[in-house]
Amino acid sequence: MAFHFEKPPGFDFKPGQSADLTLLNPPETDSEGNIRTFSIASAPFEDQLMFATRMRDTAFKRSLKNVPLGTVVKMDSAMGSFTLHKNSAKPAVFLAGGIGITPFSSIVRQADHDRAAHKLYLFYSNRRPEETCFIQVLQNLEKTNPKFSFIATMTDVPRSKETWNGDTGRINRDMLSKYLDDLRGPIYYIAGPPAMVGGMRKMLVESGVDEDDIRTEEFAGY
Repeated sequence: MAFHFEKPPGFDFKPGQSADLTLLNPPETDSEGNIRTFSIASAPFEDQLMFATRMRDTAFKRSLKNVPLGTVVKMDSAMGSFTLHKNSAKPAVFLAGGIGITPFSSIVRQADHDRAAHKLYLFYSNRRPEETCFIQVLQNLEKTNPKFSFIATMTDVPRSKETWNGDTGRINRDMLSKYLDDLRGPIYYIAGPPAMVGGMRKMLVESGVDEDDIRTEEFAGY
């Protein structure tokens, strides 16, 4: 589920960064508290701030879902270094699992807006198409940006209510090699559940990728 907020005056951030969001006087609370860290899914050039999250049954998520329009929240300054590298000669390969798509959503939107020189590849793994955040937006960006390649893959198509004609199965070395000329050339960014992040890092290292060329961000408990 995505949530949109008015961007505070002077609020600056880099694509890929996150921010702490605090609910003020929520209707309910629990031991996990009223603060969560969210990657910013919108791009800096956009007028609003967008956050997206999987909806778990917690007091914070229930309160966030049900607050009325116009509710005031507290937002801290943007933070984090999970941002696009400067050397545009090296391609960027994004490996996203589930809600780990959020920082990449910001990066590719801004890259399209800026007509960035980087070659970008986004591999995005989900169980089924109907559970895949931003899939239509990302497919459209691929059509308008010749430097952006979007590869979505589904791991549980038989139980999907929608038809899927794209890639299937988990992201692995064979899938990367299908779209990348040289696995050891790009800078890799991995975001998703801890097990997925660990598995992708291990696969890349075993494929000869230098660990200095791998950057990660884990999404746990969301």
